[in-house]
Amino acid sequence: MTMEAKLLRREVLPFVLVFGSLTVASLSIDALLHLLDAVWIGRYLGIPGTLFILGSFAYSLRKRKWIRSGSPVRLLRLHEGMGWIGSLLVLVHAGIHFNAILGWLAVLSMLMNVGSGLTGKLLLERSSRRLEEARERMRQQGLSHEELEERMFWDSLTFDAVKQWRTIHFPITLAFAVLGSAHIVGILLFWSWN
Repeated sequence: MTMEAKLLRREVLPFVLVFGSLTVASLSIDALLHLLDAVWIGRYLGIPGTLFILGSFAYSLRKRKWIRSGSPVRLLRLHEGMGWIGSLLVLVHAGIHFNAILGWLAVLSMLMNVGSGLTGKLLLERSSRRLEEARERMRQQGLSHEELEERMFWDSLTFDAVKQWRTIHFPITLAFAVLGSAHIVGILLFWSWN
């Protein structure tokens, strides 16, 4: 297998599959709701979708030590799964209806947030894997611990720099939170409560 094929299989395909499955699933569910003349259900899917997305933040709270319970690895998996399900429900809620600019800005920022999260996850996995492969190759060459650490210094700094992708992910998440909250407040203000 060529290096390009490996790169596509290990790096690009997982991103495309996760993002593509989100798109296909949301379009399929929306089409099914239209087919069953049950489009009104999609109107209310924004609520559980938002709750799933809010629940996914338990990982971030644990990581920042705002909460103490829960395994970080398990919470990361929940963060990914709940974020995907929540995004799916919100996308079905949005449908293919162009009713309000604020709602669409919230959806766009949500998709950017999902994309940046997936990109960060894949970059971190790739960097970690490459760092460990390089370390193992050097161990097999019989380098001492000091020599190994000296040669791995720049690679470790690069890995630390890649871990800083959150500095990009956080503002996108914040923009999504602000736009999503503004959309919710707007709905509550202008909802027909009769």
